[in-house]
Amino acid sequence: MTDRTTYVSLAGVRLRGWTDAMVRDLLGTPDVQGRDPRRWSLAPVRLYLLARVEAVERTPEFAETAARCRARASATGIHAERRRAAVLAAIRAEPIEVPLLPRPELERRAARHRHLLGARSPGPDPAAAPGGTPAGAAAPASGSAPASGSAAAPPPAGALVRWQVSYLRHALSRYEALLDGLYGEAGRGEAERLLRRRLYEAIAAAYPSLARECRRRIAVER
Repeated sequence: MTDRTTYVSLAGVRLRGWTDAMVRDLLGTPDVQGRDPRRWSLAPVRLYLLARVEAVERTPEFAETAARCRARASATGIHAERRRAAVLAAIRAEPIEVPLLPRPELERRAARHRHLLGARSPGPDPAAAPGGTPAGAAAPASGSAPASGSAAAPPPAGALVRWQVSYLRHALSRYEALLDGLYGEAGRGEAERLLRRRLYEAIAAAYPSLARECRRRIAVER
């Protein structure tokens, strides 16, 4: 049995400030490798002699490698921050051009868009109003079913407004290209929230009758 005071695991080496590349290049093959019989995991256990780890940490080569890794990480962070700031600035400055349609045409397109979405996905509607009722899904009367060949029922109250906002938001999806190059969770999330707010504000400005629904979505889509 190995002595825990004599060996250090790969996780323990990482906690000492080593990267996997440093472990590979400076320590090489583990001193003990195999499967831990006390665990069900199939991942091999890798142990390194603590004395060997400490000896390497005292070498100039380790100091130089660690310094390069820190510099590389710092440069990567600076680049990511610059990219995040540039994307946020671009989103703030980009003119948002909302298609201006006559009300009957917008309603027709919104209803068709809703119909296509419903045909593709039977799941919950992300544009559902508070209370959980899917936007555009009228609850059938208990024990009744629509008659074959009957005319489509009118949308429930407020649904058409939600459909119109959803359609216009879809029509503006090209602006999501502004997010290209952002991959970090924090930076991309901030940019997505800013872009959504700008798109909904543009829709509200172009169609004042949809402003209330746009404000609701800005509040809930965070």
